[in-house]
Amino acid sequence: MIYLDLLIGFLKVGLFSFGGAYSAIPLIRDVVLSYGWLDDEMLTYMIAVSESTPGPIMVNMATYVGSSQAGFLGAFIATTAVVLPSFVIILLIMILLKKLLNNPYVQAVLRGMKPCMVGIILATGIYIITLNCCGNPKDFKLNAMSTVMTIILAVIYFGSRKFLKKGISPIVLIVISAILGILVYGCF
Repeated sequence: MIYLDLLIGFLKVGLFSFGGAYSAIPLIRDVVLSYGWLDDEMLTYMIAVSESTPGPIMVNMATYVGSSQAGFLGAFIATTAVVLPSFVIILLIMILLKKLLNNPYVQAVLRGMKPCMVGIILATGIYIITLNCCGNPKDFKLNAMSTVMTIILAVIYFGSRKFLKKGISPIVLIVISAILGILVYGCF
């Protein structure tokens, strides 16, 4: 039964995730929480790990959840389910590419989806920041250390864009956040 649940759950994620990995996080969250595979806190940790490891976040999350729930076969099923829809869609699009991209209705749909994806990514970012700084949004207990670290990282990120004109490398930002985490949570 768990194999069927993994297949159906991650097939939903793969079918309805438009706009990239970050816009898929709310859908992954919904599926993972509805099946009870992870709690909110563990999901947040896994998002962070999935972002910092090589590969697409949806594939990393599917592989981790599948593995934690049903071993190697579960990881294989969840990973296959999450990539199968986009694989099939891309194959179909490649066949019809010239006709589809020149179609004004397809162009209108794609232009209409962009603001939606921006909104979903923004909402997800705000949710993760809230979860990081305040714990469970229902309790809303401000964690001073997490809030200060978030503000420091935001200042570094946006300040570097202003002064360096091209911004700081995501790798450098990850290293800085790891060092801050060690200093704040390892020393205090």
